Amino acid sequence: MTIELRVNGVSHQLDIEEDMPLLWVLRDELGLKGTKFGCGVSACGACTVHVDGEAMRTCTLPVGAVDGADITTIEGLGADQAHPVQIAWIEKQVPQCGYCQSGMIMAVAALLDENPNPTRADLDDTITNICRCGTYQRVRAAVDELSQA
Repeated sequence: MTIELRVNGVSHQLDIEEDMPLLWVLRDELGLKGTKFGCGVSACGACTVHVDGEAMRTCTLPVGAVDGADITTIEGLGADQAHPVQIAWIEKQVPQCGYCQSGMIMAVAALLDENPNPTRADLDDTITNICRCGTYQRVRAAVDELSQA
């Protein structure tokens, strides 16, 4: 089946199975390795990208379900210049190992696009990504800084 996607501003027509998870399309078919595989059951959030502006986990999302969508990965988020979330991540030294950070950044960027001044409850309810290093306090500090800007 031919699937049409616009990824980071570039249109792609791909002859692939419609039930292939979007994560593997991004990584294996398009060579975008910034989106990570974590759990495989959409629980950890390492695979989060924006689909038509909404944060979505891609490890279980069939590419056929997003045919025609506009997708932004971590590579496209700060393509022209560093995104404010990426800058805050650096300033607050959020990552330790960094494996989950692309998904976490994508989730936070989507939250801030929708709600520029989230409360702690908004953050806790919306950002359910898992960080094994436990950098949650640094994530909160970065989001606090962004929402005050």
